Amino acid sequence: MLAFPFRSRYSCSMSDLFQSAGFEDETPRPLADRLRPKTLAEVVGQDHLIGEGGPIGRMVAENRPHSVIFWGPPGTGKTTIARLLSNAFNLHFEQLSAVFSGVADLKKAFDSARGRRRVGQGTLLFIDEIHRFNRSQQDSFLPVMEDGTVTVVGATTENPSFELNGAVLSRCQVLVLKRLDDMALEALLKRAEAHYGEPLKLTEDARASLRAMADGDGRYILNLAEEVAAMKIVAPLDTAELTKAVQKRAPAYDKSREEHYNLISALHKSIRGSDPDAALYWLARMLTGGEDPLFIARRLVRASVEDIGMADPQAVVQALAAKDYYDFLGSPEGEIALAQCVIYLATAPKSNAVYKALGAANRAAKEYGSLMPPAHILNAPTKLMQNLGYGAGYQYDHDAEGGFSGQNYFPDDMARQNFYRPKEIGFEREVQKRLDYWAKLRTKKGGE
Repeated sequence: MLAFPFRSRYSCSMSDLFQSAGFEDETPRPLADRLRPKTLAEVVGQDHLIGEGGPIGRMVAENRPHSVIFWGPPGTGKTTIARLLSNAFNLHFEQLSAVFSGVADLKKAFDSARGRRRVGQGTLLFIDEIHRFNRSQQDSFLPVMEDGTVTVVGATTENPSFELNGAVLSRCQVLVLKRLDDMALEALLKRAEAHYGEPLKLTEDARASLRAMADGDGRYILNLAEEVAAMKIVAPLDTAELTKAVQKRAPAYDKSREEHYNLISALHKSIRGSDPDAALYWLARMLTGGEDPLFIARRLVRASVEDIGMADPQAVVQALAAKDYYDFLGSPEGEIALAQCVIYLATAPKSNAVYKALGAANRAAKEYGSLMPPAHILNAPTKLMQNLGYGAGYQYDHDAEGGFSGQNYFPDDMARQNFYRPKEIGFEREVQKRLDYWAKLRTKKGGE
């Protein structure tokens, strides 16, 4: 097989770079690179993809490579799996980063792949942070994907539905990588200990804290393990000592991207589900991630009407008060008002009857068109309007027995509708009693 001189500057691993520079494999390198899996079976935490019945497992078993998009948080194995797939299919591994690459880099990579293809060598083109490419750059993949010049493997931390062109998505299978769970992180710690030939000097609680600090990131937990192993200590570190000694990973939260919407949705649904503790957790996640508290306050106002409504009419008052309180005091004191509001809303009785009533009324308004109100409830400021019957027969409810006239207020050509249906919960129980009473009076007056 011929060797081509036009390998991309991104096409070799850290190991390749060290070796090409003349260093031995034993030369110190980051532990995460030294422990990079050599086979797909060594990848942890992604059994749903790599296992026998998983899409990657099936792809390898059938020896049918095809383009895929790996979507998942950092440190879950996207780059590693891409490299292992190139080995499994005997494809040349070419890597580009959308952060540093442009049209010229893509053209060079495609030309190189065409050259290899002429001598029977396929190419797996790995695009890291593929969502950073613009629409025209993404479209440039299409011809080389169609004719088999390259098998594209893209990696992204962002939702492909929002960030990638539909044409690219239609030619790729999107595979979701999960953040590493406690079991997977523990497996990586054991690999680190096997590499060093001794256990990490941590108490059991500190070990659990170390896994929590990694926040599902395999690369990061190996970095932490390397930090702990390098310490000159005799007695195992407890949690407090560990926290002082190593840098905790900041929770993943980008308030300008999808996580922003995922967490506010989690807060809203926790309130709707009457779970104040879960709601407080999501509130804290957003506040510690730097979210604008007034964005949160706006969602609380919405939840107070959409999910509580007339079951507790005070809910919207509480939500608006929390917004005003935060506006007046700012952080951190104002955040207490948001927390109080979250608890109030989560523990309030729930009803979406107002929300559903408006939807039903909107549908009726579209269905019946521009029907006029009945003449008896129209004002008659002119003689012509009086002659046309405007206001004729109108009964002033305050003068009627019981303060209720029972007149029809719907258009003459529209049958009476029932949009608002209170639930048997909270204040809406009382509202339902009133509606039942007025319905009985309306029937009685209509029969007189």
